[in-house]
Amino acid sequence: MSNEGKVVRIHYTGTTDDGEKFDSSYDRNEPIEFTCGAGQVIKGFDDAVMDMEVGDKKTIHLEPAEAYGEVNEELIQEVPLENIPNAENLPLGETIYMHGPDGQPIPMVVAKIEDGKATFDMNHPLAGKPLNFDLELVEVK
Repeated sequence: MSNEGKVVRIHYTGTTDDGEKFDSSYDRNEPIEFTCGAGQVIKGFDDAVMDMEVGDKKTIHLEPAEAYGEVNEELIQEVPLENIPNAENLPLGETIYMHGPDGQPIPMVVAKIEDGKATFDMNHPLAGKPLNFDLELVEVK
């Protein structure tokens, strides 16, 4: 039996290989809902849930290609501090939001500030990392 095209609700806990929890639907007490196979979630989630039945639990390990992809060097950019308004207030290591060409917010991490330049990383924070998920299928509609 395949869940392809069906709406599924799953509970999950996600951890990095060093055991750090980065997200959990259990903490929010709300499973995520998506259409299986429709590309609404990372590929590894879609693939793992495809053949699960309600009540099934499984643990999966995903390489970056099945999760948030590899780090894209083109998404890491240096900007001279003199070109940044309020550069002295940039929060090192934190996510800030710039506005894209059509006004949409673009999240980026202030990766480093040195030699008169700020380095911004627009990769997903989990790009390049293998991830582990404990999954529990709670509903199929």
